Amino acid sequence: MTDLRMPAEWEPHGSTWISWPHNRDTWPGAFDQLEPAYARLVRVLARSEPVDVNVLGSEHEAHVRALLEDAPGEIRYHHIPTNDAWCRDHGATFVRGAGGLVAVDFEYNAWGGKYPPFDLDQLAARQMADKLRVPCVEAGLALEGGAIEVNGEGVLMTTASCVLNPNRNPGLTREQAEERLTELLGIENVLWVDGELEGDDTDGHIDNLARFVGRRDVVMCVPPAGKDSGGLRAGFERLKREAGLLGIRVHAVPIPPPVFSPASSGKHVQLPASYANFYITNEAVLIPGYDEATDGEAARVIGGFFPDRRTEVVDCRLIVWGLGAIHCLTQQVPA
Repeated sequence: MTDLRMPAEWEPHGSTWISWPHNRDTWPGAFDQLEPAYARLVRVLARSEPVDVNVLGSEHEAHVRALLEDAPGEIRYHHIPTNDAWCRDHGATFVRGAGGLVAVDFEYNAWGGKYPPFDLDQLAARQMADKLRVPCVEAGLALEGGAIEVNGEGVLMTTASCVLNPNRNPGLTREQAEERLTELLGIENVLWVDGELEGDDTDGHIDNLARFVGRRDVVMCVPPAGKDSGGLRAGFERLKREAGLLGIRVHAVPIPPPVFSPASSGKHVQLPASYANFYITNEAVLIPGYDEATDGEAARVIGGFFPDRRTEVVDCRLIVWGLGAIHCLTQQVPA
């Protein structure tokens, strides 16, 4: 029996950790607009809790400080160079152990080797642990933080399309994966979620599909009737059945109208716009915003589970050009 436990995201944070974006290839044709949008997101985060920021070095730190000079709250800078900005995926996953905080270092290979180089990202988790002076556990699994979601009471949601994908863990069985995740995260039950979000390049991260909003409540993205793209409606019905056996209720959250990258970016494609990519801070629930027609309903559904927190819609129409949103960019550090 493990003494490690991954807290739910709504449990108290010591800080939120991010990696400042710098890879222009991730936001082709839009990077100069992206940094101000990202700075606005960080200001919202800093109103709730301290923010730890990975930067490339002294020159980059000075650049970022200038962008955040009017930010409220405490912002701490760390010289931890990265290849990209997706801290949820390349950063440490923090759990609690008998002796305090522990960092779990999943093997990172840029979503199955899709976006080399990722040598710097591979080193980020251990460096984050060193900055906090906490133990670091090698996971022995290739996985990203966006592929796992917990309720803090022994239930984990994930997808076979990520965990069991040969591009990450060739030959790994479902039973082996469950055993290792139990050891690392202190879980007792795994809910394997089906479905695929249009435009998602992660092979099916759970944080774009379904999220816990309470110990016994989950929200999942459901397309409009007659538009079951990616099998999400079927996945929703299956999750309702299987979660129900554990006493967990599953609620539908809308999918925004399709969002496309601009032709000027050089890759005019549908983007993985998802309201499931929200992030819970100590004082607020940050909902990614894509379209006024559906943003309000998503905020009402998700925010309704957190009456003690502000619900804030953060414009992510530019951020999602990089194929991710708020949750992908952030990693909570439990208090």
